Amino acid sequence: MKTIKDYNFSGRRALIRVDFNVPLDQSFNVTDNTRIKATIPTIKKILKDGGSCILMSHLGRPKNGHETKYSLKHTISTIEKLLGIKVDFVDDCIGQEAKTKSLALKAGQVLLLENLRFYKEEEKGDLPFAEKLSKLGTIYVNDAFGTAHRAHASTTIIAQFFEDKCAGLIMESELENAKRVVENVENPFTAILGGAKISDKILLIEKLIDRVNNIIIGGGMAYTFLKAQGCSVGNSMVENDKLDLAKRLIEKAKDKGVEFHLPLDSIIADKFDANANTKISSNKTIPDGWLGLDIGPKTCEQFNKIIESSKTILWNGPMGVFEMKLFEGGTKSVAVSIANATKKGAFSLIGGGDSVAAISKFGLTDKVSYVSTGGGALLEYFEGKELPGVVALS
Repeated sequence: MKTIKDYNFSGRRALIRVDFNVPLDQSFNVTDNTRIKATIPTIKKILKDGGSCILMSHLGRPKNGHETKYSLKHTISTIEKLLGIKVDFVDDCIGQEAKTKSLALKAGQVLLLENLRFYKEEEKGDLPFAEKLSKLGTIYVNDAFGTAHRAHASTTIIAQFFEDKCAGLIMESELENAKRVVENVENPFTAILGGAKISDKILLIEKLIDRVNNIIIGGGMAYTFLKAQGCSVGNSMVENDKLDLAKRLIEKAKDKGVEFHLPLDSIIADKFDANANTKISSNKTIPDGWLGLDIGPKTCEQFNKIIESSKTILWNGPMGVFEMKLFEGGTKSVAVSIANATKKGAFSLIGGGDSVAAISKFGLTDKVSYVSTGGGALLEYFEGKELPGVVALS
């Protein structure tokens, strides 16, 4: 697979698939520019060579064609601020105006296309739609690792219309760091998994059991594992249809010699609310009417020791409802421990939207080895699946 480092873009129009699927507030201001900021080096390299850039992305999940709240025009001021130059915009991604503006681009200029998902053909991987997009550039660059697991028109199908195609710097960096956790592992290797449901992480857990020394489980899915072991978990979130699966995963880990760590205690609440009454409880005896919303102090101490003695760390998923102040302590504790381990020389990879948001919230983004921009794509890579967007560049 070639990267933008293999090309000189002088006089060329680079059609770049970026991932500008960013959060907006009610006034349509970008509230987290991480994804846009990440792709700036790719754009700047092309412009510095003397090329021009046509940026294409999706934003949100529009249902019925053009919807103002999902327009990429809301990202223009953020892109301009980060790039330091004016960015032109066309309110379509195909059609005559998009073609005219693309063909008229001069060296050093940037054009942003409207939301690809305003066309249903994008997610369907429609061939004619991909061909129309391909007419806008002379070289195809995919820098949207976060969408590489989708065989959509702009991420996969389009590549067949280009003789010259390559990965952007984000795509290259994401794959290099993901491979480091798969192929060049230094032990002890600890995987920290959180989030709400086991069902979202079954394949990942099964694959990791073959690779890691420790699996740490937190978040809502921990209570399914705990109930499977006979604990009374009160009104905590439980997938009752996954109890047998939870037992099998624990047994599989044991058979492979993998330490499977479940929370010892929890911060429990009498309701799912930022102002709920709370207390600390052993996870063996959470009272009826109460639910676990964060890991407790004994668990934090136990997890911290494991994390800080690790040499390779993968973190996917928070330990609790960290968006609420009352229940952020466990996730913050884990984040700090990962930063401490990294400082001691461990390689730490943070992947998944909530984990990325957490590491950012606690100001530790620069204290870990790598923060992935691709949640679903990263998980599918670790599950051993081929990523269509990557295969298309090969």
